[in-house]
Amino acid sequence: MEAPHNSPAAETVPEPAGATVPDALGAVPEAVTVTLTVTSPEQMQDLGRRLARVLAPGDLVMLTGELGAGKTTLTRGLGEGLGVRGAVTSPTFVIARVHPSLVQGPALVHVDAYRLGGGLDEMEDLDLDVSLPESVVVVEWGDGKVEELAEDRLRVLIDRATGDTDDERREVTLVGIGARWAGLREDLA
Repeated sequence: MEAPHNSPAAETVPEPAGATVPDALGAVPEAVTVTLTVTSPEQMQDLGRRLARVLAPGDLVMLTGELGAGKTTLTRGLGEGLGVRGAVTSPTFVIARVHPSLVQGPALVHVDAYRLGGGLDEMEDLDLDVSLPESVVVVEWGDGKVEELAEDRLRVLIDRATGDTDDERREVTLVGIGARWAGLREDLA
């Protein structure tokens, strides 16, 4: 199957002046950026499966994008790639779902922080800090809310055409923050 992207563009972003990370992501120290083009939901799910190969217990993945951008589709692919139990669906109404591993790997904790207005204090009841060391924690709408959970984290920005369009193309920008993600481009190759 063909890779779900054009050739990835990666760069290392030095601390902080003149950083080339997209404005929506902000300048971050020690960040590696990879931008991919995805043209269908199947390719988005395949990207999730590919990302799952590089994820490990303790990884925090933050997803950002418009409603319908593909955050849950990407997470569904992550769940398949991690070999977890249960259908990965949007946790909007339950806030968080835990999908245990069926293959002795990390559990997938899938959180939708859309309805949570505050920062990490409001999310304390979810015990994400307790789950993180042995799980992969994926937080939709987590910007400004969960950064304090992990110094090293993966931010995923999914940008799609808006308005009345049936364009399935998405620009996916992966920003690996911290030393853990220094080899992100190579890991996805």
